[in-house]
Amino acid sequence: MPRLKIPTCRTENPAPISQHRRITLIRRVLTDEELLLADRVAAALVLLYAQPISRLVRLTTSDIVRNGSQVMLRLGDPATPVPEPFAGMLLEHLAAQPNSTWLFPGHRAGQPLDPSTLRGRLAAAGIPALHGRTAAMRQLVLQAPPSVVAGMLGYHSVHAEAIAAEVGGTWKHYAPGDHSR
Repeated sequence: MPRLKIPTCRTENPAPISQHRRITLIRRVLTDEELLLADRVAAALVLLYAQPISRLVRLTTSDIVRNGSQVMLRLGDPATPVPEPFAGMLLEHLAAQPNSTWLFPGHRAGQPLDPSTLRGRLAAAGIPALHGRTAAMRQLVLQAPPSVVAGMLGYHSVHAEAIAAEVGGTWKHYAPGDHSR
């Protein structure tokens, strides 16, 4: 028989970690003080808000907004609320670098941390950034309308809708509007 070449299929959404594993990792990054605070904050942003590493390193200190006792994170529009205990951790990380405009400052003055450096640090800490981000996004579009999730997290709504359809989200059949009549 002639050689058969089977094409490889590359997906935009790699196989995620399980929801149980994601929750276990979230619990770990919120409580394990042996990990660097910056790595814990980065891991939480990946696992809770489905943020890619390349976007994390571009976050500035002005993307963290305090509105009274509420902490908000500007990832999209509108800003996303940050729950405790992550809010306290985020503010502690912010206070640890008063002279930087970057949330994750690099080794060179005025430059953000290199994405590959942060990715390597998270991998060394046992945080699967890509698969954790995919799991987070899949869970979020099951809990809220994909267009709302996309707006708050800085994703395109078409991307969020595709993920929702892929995971069997039912928000497409939700009838928006005032149902009180």
